[in-house]
Amino acid sequence: MSTGTDTDTDIDTDSNRTHPIPPAFQEYDTQQLQQSPAFSHGKHGIADLVVGREGDNPTRLLSDFTRVPYHLSGTLDSDPVDELITICLQDPTGAITQGDRHSLTVTARPDAHAHITDQSASKVQTMKASYAHLEATLIAESGAYLEYLPKPTILNEDARCLQTTTVEMASDATVIVGDVFVPDGLSAHEPFSFDHYQSRINARVEENLMCADAVNLRPDQRDPRDLATIGEYTVIGTLYVFAPSADTATITEMIHGRLTGHEVAAGVSPLRNEAGVTVRVLGDRSADVTTAIEAAWNETRQELLDVGAPFGDRR
Repeated sequence: MSTGTDTDTDIDTDSNRTHPIPPAFQEYDTQQLQQSPAFSHGKHGIADLVVGREGDNPTRLLSDFTRVPYHLSGTLDSDPVDELITICLQDPTGAITQGDRHSLTVTARPDAHAHITDQSASKVQTMKASYAHLEATLIAESGAYLEYLPKPTILNEDARCLQTTTVEMASDATVIVGDVFVPDGLSAHEPFSFDHYQSRINARVEENLMCADAVNLRPDQRDPRDLATIGEYTVIGTLYVFAPSADTATITEMIHGRLTGHEVAAGVSPLRNEAGVTVRVLGDRSADVTTAIEAAWNETRQELLDVGAPFGDRR
């Protein structure tokens, strides 16, 4: 879904950034912050994680570097897949404010299996200047299986948020990315009263572009609830399954059949060259959309790992 006209003609050359910044968000950078500036202590979160596996042994966290507001207590081995580890990133600040820059990089070495998530929804607060940038880079080497399913992103009134995700993977690797966007925040205001939200993902297999997708919403310029965008719905959910070596036709059919009974509007589409599957879900409640995305994730796992998603008592 592409709902804006921004291009990447102008690229921010700030050495702290690894993703191109759209021109509209570059303009926000000229606005001065009254508190600590962007990239200052406590506002430039970094998490650089490397996971690896030897033979039939479980996957281990080989190295990690985190900087506030990211925090990592360790790994979990609660997944039903024996060789897969779970990493839950923590954020003690509880919210994302103007000028925040969060950068996550995960590298999965050959045959490593890992699930990356976070402790709670990303709550983007009201802003008077600048914007928040949440970026993720996911690297999956030969035979690796990597899942990145963070909790929903919630935007409050006048918030500005740019999310950029880059996937670099081997042709026999698998990367699954989930995203849920909630536009009505936690304060007393109307839905879609935020200033600007853009979520972009680029995925490459052996340096060949496999998928480029964007959601770009600026309510003051165009009402997102028109029929060309999301219509009568409010919450947007997306699941990307990048699996060039898998049977994408079967995954597509399984997900389509599973989502038929959910109270959401959903579409499932194969990627070019049968490199994977994309799932887009629209709904009125974040719980409904999240449940649908998790159902699609579960079907994908059943096909790829012969084991469903670790829902515990939630399903």
